[in-house]
Amino acid sequence: MFDGMKVGAIVPACNEEGNIGPVVEGLLSLREPGGRRLVDDLVVCDNASTDSTATEAARAGARVANEPRPGYGQACLTAMAQLSPVDAVLFIDGDQSFVPGQSSRLLRGLSEGADLVIGSRALGRAEAGAMSAPQMLGNRVAAMLIRLLWRRTVTDLGPFRVIRSDALERLGMQDRAYGWTVEMQVRAIQLGLRIAEVPVDTRCRRYGRSKVGGTIRGVVGASAGILSTIVGLWLRAHMERDGRASGVREGK
Repeated sequence: MFDGMKVGAIVPACNEEGNIGPVVEGLLSLREPGGRRLVDDLVVCDNASTDSTATEAARAGARVANEPRPGYGQACLTAMAQLSPVDAVLFIDGDQSFVPGQSSRLLRGLSEGADLVIGSRALGRAEAGAMSAPQMLGNRVAAMLIRLLWRRTVTDLGPFRVIRSDALERLGMQDRAYGWTVEMQVRAIQLGLRIAEVPVDTRCRRYGRSKVGGTIRGVVGASAGILSTIVGLWLRAHMERDGRASGVREGK
């Protein structure tokens, strides 16, 4: 619990047997000043892993949801369905690229009035090589598009984030793949939610290779998914607006 809010954490993970344990332990070790756990419930979604990710997550103290269908968004949706009722949902990757102890920075943003708080890697410190050049370029292009289409400044699409549960429900998240993070931010902008960014540090993964930055296929797939999601949400919003305008004219 943080400042009276029950906190749930979701960790999507695929083949992260060497990383998932420290991530889970780091989250569960966080405490309020009074000694109570900061994270009230924690679900790791084992997303079609072929290693012992699920075993290691459970050993570290997480509840494990199994999702054989691949996809980052699919893993998050599956974990959300199994999360206990909470006031805030924290998302963090299972590859040790983020510092679990910085979760309080994000949660403090909710206490100060935000509905969605993004952990911005662009505003924080990064180890050399923590993000590949294509990842950084893709991030900048996506941020530029959001600024052009919705006139909102975004510095990062980082997956380390926290959102109020009622706000998350309002978003009606649908993306099953790499467009998940940008869908959340754009839908929040479209609904007029209060969004904040706080700096978070980025580290090189300790074990294994990144599914996104570590392969050409991952980079291309993630970039295409993110950009198509941005354009798709913009087109859908304009079609709905045109439809409403047409309905008003016909009603007259």
